[in-house]
Amino acid sequence: MDNLITFAITVFTGFFAITNPISNMTIFLSLTEGADKKTKQNINKRANIVAFIIVAGFVLLGKFIFELFQITIPAFKIFGGILVFLIGFDMLQSKKVNVKHLKEVDIDENIAISPLAIPIIAGPGTIVTAMNSVSDATYIEIAVVIFIFAIMCMLMYMTFSASNLIVRFLGNNVISVIGKIMGLIIGIIGTGMIIEGVKISFDLMP
Repeated sequence: MDNLITFAITVFTGFFAITNPISNMTIFLSLTEGADKKTKQNINKRANIVAFIIVAGFVLLGKFIFELFQITIPAFKIFGGILVFLIGFDMLQSKKVNVKHLKEVDIDENIAISPLAIPIIAGPGTIVTAMNSVSDATYIEIAVVIFIFAIMCMLMYMTFSASNLIVRFLGNNVISVIGKIMGLIIGIIGTGMIIEGVKISFDLMP
């Protein structure tokens, strides 16, 4: 039981560091700027459901998918790092996704699925973290990983739902500063993923 608790805490810590609801909240606000409350809630709910399905799917079928398409972990880390870096760079540059006429487009295909569900919530870093957690796991540990990510999605949903209140409490200037700081952190994380992928590719890991 103690080992299972330790495993659960380790998995939760890894997921929280990668998904970080606070930093993702600033991205959510940017992506949904100009949308009404109902539209934001639809985006929020669908994005988290899709993210959960993606990560749970990789946890259950990840090894088969990688073998089927001959995807390597180094390639996955490098490409994922590039995506994460670009997201952080855009946040530093204060670039915003154009959501004009948001009501006129298919939310699932536009905002909820990409880029919010993937790669923001269920990005390469999250998927790799999940797959690493179950590489030699028992069925119980696999269930724990899926359950913990479900908790992360609920935390993300609550954070996104309260985003307007958080903005009113902190103020737009503070949110802007937080967004830039998080953009820097996300960019550094992306760079680290690229470096790690390169090290694995050339067998440079210590």
